[in-house]
Amino acid sequence: MTIHKSAEDYLEAMLMLKEQRGYVRSIDVAEMLGVTKPSVSYATKRLRENGYISLDHAGMIQLTEPGLEIAERVYERHRLLTELFIGLGVSPETAREDACKIEHDLSAETFDAIRRHAQEYR
Repeated sequence: MTIHKSAEDYLEAMLMLKEQRGYVRSIDVAEMLGVTKPSVSYATKRLRENGYISLDHAGMIQLTEPGLEIAERVYERHRLLTELFIGLGVSPETAREDACKIEHDLSAETFDAIRRHAQEYR
């Protein structure tokens, strides 16, 4: 099953919120991504239907194992690419924005090569 970039962005945001706050609420996802609450409702419905998230009794969002795997993959790409761009002299804000633009489209082969290169020169 292919997952769209927007779904990856939602899952990544949910992982980041979980790490930062210990919980994930729809309103926080909306705020983090700069989208409306109805957009988050639609996205969470689709993510839940596809088995990437679940909601607990209090309405808190939980990443399922498949959702967590996707979120961690995208977040790792984002962090490493941001770090690489900053190391090249790009401003942190631009580095984060550019990493977000390409984190979804980079092939596994290319990302693995970037990861190996980064590990070699750390």
